[in-house]
Amino acid sequence: MRRAQPWLGTLVDITIADSLGAAELAACFDDAFAAVAEVQRLMSFHDPQSDVSRINRALPDVAVPVHAHTHAVLRAALDVFEASAGIFDIACAPRLVEAGCLPAPGSDRVRYLPGGSALALDDGFLVTKSRPLWIDLGGIAKGYAVDLAIHALRSRGVRSACVNAGGDLRVLGDHPVSIRDPRSPGEMALQIDLRDAALATSANYFSGRTTDARSVLIDGRNGRACPGDFSVTVQALNCMLADALTKVVAATKDARHTALPRFGASAFII
Repeated sequence: MRRAQPWLGTLVDITIADSLGAAELAACFDDAFAAVAEVQRLMSFHDPQSDVSRINRALPDVAVPVHAHTHAVLRAALDVFEASAGIFDIACAPRLVEAGCLPAPGSDRVRYLPGGSALALDDGFLVTKSRPLWIDLGGIAKGYAVDLAIHALRSRGVRSACVNAGGDLRVLGDHPVSIRDPRSPGEMALQIDLRDAALATSANYFSGRTTDARSVLIDGRNGRACPGDFSVTVQALNCMLADALTKVVAATKDARHTALPRFGASAFII
């Protein structure tokens, strides 16, 4: 059984292969989509009530309480920031605003300053900025939403399923996954057999933007867009890390980047 709903700026497609009754299937889909909706509520750049928006509006040195889910994603984002020497940087939102990919969170402009992280997290789910900045979790939150949806299905006893959010996906059981040809998105370049794993693909064909100035993939070391007619796919145990690491590989065009083994991930470029 297959269902799809629009969330997180893309179409979230969920397939459940188990033989279940209609009521049980409906409950599984409801729980999985509810998990995705929760991530959008907490981490949307556009929703003024989201944790991300409250962080972006906050003054420096003012602690902002956030949900445990947001805190977990921020922690992972900072881990990938460190492992990639700043390539993956959620504070690149000002560059995306300048490129017209995101709306400005407020009237006061914030400049993007590459370098060290200006976010501090504590165990009480508080987030503090050391300087003005805007964050965007668009490069990691979809993967986390996929993970939560998979956890929701697993908690209901589902053994065979696939959750796909615009190229960020994770499977329960064995599932073949097709990868598009970035130079001809209507065609498939190859097929991978996945088993209890996650796969994330980043390419400009997903954003609909093909020029350097409009690319949504930003190199955090310098704030520059990552253009190209190639796609990057990362396989990992969870989709959150796979999602974030695609940006590292895309920026460096290095499918053997040193950040990958740190998180038990592998990559390839098409």
